[in-house]
Amino acid sequence: MSATEPAPRAALLAAAATGVQVGAAMVATRFVASEVPPATLAMLRYAIGFLCLLPVLLARRPAGFAARDLLPVALLGIGQFGVLIALLNWGLRSIPAARGAVVFSAFPLLTMLLAAAIGQERLTARKAGGVLLTMLGIALALEAPLAQPPGLGDLAVLGSALVGAICSVLYRPYLRRYDTVAVGALAMAASVVALASYAVVAEALLHGLPRLASSGWLAVLFIGASSGGGYIAWLWALRHAPATHVTVFLGLGPITALALGAVLLGEGFGAMALAGAVCVLAGLWVATRGA
Repeated sequence: MSATEPAPRAALLAAAATGVQVGAAMVATRFVASEVPPATLAMLRYAIGFLCLLPVLLARRPAGFAARDLLPVALLGIGQFGVLIALLNWGLRSIPAARGAVVFSAFPLLTMLLAAAIGQERLTARKAGGVLLTMLGIALALEAPLAQPPGLGDLAVLGSALVGAICSVLYRPYLRRYDTVAVGALAMAASVVALASYAVVAEALLHGLPRLASSGWLAVLFIGASSGGGYIAWLWALRHAPATHVTVFLGLGPITALALGAVLLGEGFGAMALAGAVCVLAGLWVATRGA
């Protein structure tokens, strides 16, 4: 490792920060979800995130993209922010949110299998055990109803996790080749265009933005600004650490959402949630031990 290469621990800390940010954004999203259509909210989220990245991008003035790489990076952004969100929202229309979160927790497992299949990572029992332990922790914490057989909603949520896993693995060559902020800004801008196009057709966005109270707009601003910073931390972590080590920290998202929901929204956080949190932390330690 060169003197300028960041230590793997720094990349894992960035991944952990992203997991916590995702959980905080979940809580803020619940605050305004009933007042803003899903595609419009996603478009606002990433438009604000892009605007937060723009001053940093202009200050850094990174080298431009090769013409052949513009479309792939844009498609990765549309996949991660557009297709993933659409499949997730469609699936959650027919299954409980807790069940959906457990199905979506297959994200790092799928990432691990894909990375191993293309030779990007080595599949080990320790890494697999840690990933499965975090999935068990999320199921315990959310007390998810898993008895009924899987249906189309489960397949849609699993499909969204698969899209996220594919994007996480395919980002790596472009992150090695280009500035992290530049990759993030291009991917996010492409997703905003795709989401806005869908919102215009399906959610009548041309009729105007939703009417929110000032507290609602503050929640939207928080979601967008934190997503911009969180996405850059996510890409930076993917650049410097194996994709499985990065995506497994998404297990912190539901645990953070439960904790913040208990503190800010008066929601419950019982013994099962605590046991699940311990399980998730143990899984993170096992999966990344020795990194």
